[in-house]
Amino acid sequence: MRPVNLIPVEDRRGEHAPLRSGPLAYIVLGALVLTLAGIAALILTGNQISDRKSEIARLTSEDAAAQARAERLSPYAQFATLTEQRVATVSSLADSRFDWERVMRELSLVLPHDVWLVSLNATATPNASTGGESEGAASGSSGGSLRGAVAGPALEISGCAAGHEGVAGFVTALKDIDGVTRVGVESSELAEQEGSSNAVGSGAAAAGGGNEDCRTRHFISSFSLVVAFDAAPIPVTSSTVEEAPAVPAEPESESSEASEEG
Repeated sequence: MRPVNLIPVEDRRGEHAPLRSGPLAYIVLGALVLTLAGIAALILTGNQISDRKSEIARLTSEDAAAQARAERLSPYAQFATLTEQRVATVSSLADSRFDWERVMRELSLVLPHDVWLVSLNATATPNASTGGESEGAASGSSGGSLRGAVAGPALEISGCAAGHEGVAGFVTALKDIDGVTRVGVESSELAEQEGSSNAVGSGAAAAGGGNEDCRTRHFISSFSLVVAFDAAPIPVTSSTVEEAPAVPAEPESESSEASEEG
């Protein structure tokens, strides 16, 4: 037969007595587990914060070093920019050079036998000055209305010809010069008919700009012309190119690093 304990549960003693602690032990155990989890989370968060602070300090140091290096190398960037500007200016000056020698040679070939020149002024821009102007040898001044309308190279020619027909023939001959785009007649006047209908233009003074009048006969006409080369590149008229600074010396830190790597 199977033995049966007939003693009430509350009166039992020894190993067969039931536990009377209740749920309190489980509550305490749960609190301990939560406390340990919170402490572990705080430790992990603190470690992460420390790592982030260390990384921020490292990045700040690297940024300061990069800025210092950039400041040391800034003269090289400025020199490179200045070099590019100087090359562009020199290239522009080279491209804007005008072949006056060729123009003069062709002018001597197309000059008619009944036309003689008193003055000739060749300028690259309307504001350009020549030594002949200071001596009073150029009659067609650069400030003339026709010359001022030509932005590029032009010839200002004054002289005499056999009548208005000779002036017209000279104008036609000038158009045969390579590069000539237009020829403007500023004045054309006969010796004995100044101010009359035979005077073409604005009534300019006799050719030569203060020199002796070349109209020695009644049929001779004095003229003033402007020959334009509009297709030619306009020369650079900016201020004189500044002298480029010398290449800055190699920073000491850079040279020491190179020596260490070598």
